[in-house]
Amino acid sequence: MTNEQKNGLPEIKVEVAEENFIMSGPTPDRRKFGHRKSDVMHVVLRLLCLLTCVTSVSVMATAKQASTISLYGFSIPVFSKWSFSDSFEYLVGVSAAVAVYSLLQLLINIPRVLRKTLVIPSRNHAWIVFAADQIFAYAIMSAGSAASGVTNLNRTGIQHSSLPNFCKPLHIFCTRVAVSIAFTFFSFFLLALTAVIDVVWLSKY
Repeated sequence: MTNEQKNGLPEIKVEVAEENFIMSGPTPDRRKFGHRKSDVMHVVLRLLCLLTCVTSVSVMATAKQASTISLYGFSIPVFSKWSFSDSFEYLVGVSAAVAVYSLLQLLINIPRVLRKTLVIPSRNHAWIVFAADQIFAYAIMSAGSAASGVTNLNRTGIQHSSLPNFCKPLHIFCTRVAVSIAFTFFSFFLLALTAVIDVVWLSKY
């Protein structure tokens, strides 16, 4: 082995060492920079989900109306309120739970975004958030589906019977219920988007 080759070995080692340092050193910074957009998106989706859930609960909780219907030629007074239906109560409960969950996530994530640290610091944290998003998404979807079934029955009445369309005399009540259900499904959509972001994070890191 020549002196030039001997002199070249340390240089190769130094270059390899420097390359290893470069590969290992700035990785956290590049990772944090790459997650900046997804972190902001997380916060925006959580905020929107909180607003839609609060709106859904507020609209449903104020849904009530008194009126009269005509049945067999008789005018019968009717009164409807959201708490008379188990499905509507279930929707309010689940929407309130999702609102609390979204608020907690915001309280955790906003300080991290302001400090420019990672909203999802580890894979374990990502799996926990993904599982929670899935659970609440399915819960709020089931609540919206159950409530929409009751609303559809109120609008169409019962076939092969004389029971009328209750939403004609109680149109204000039915409209508020429909708006609440619409916001519930929108909350599900937002949770689904958040879960997709979680999956993308887990697939890349």
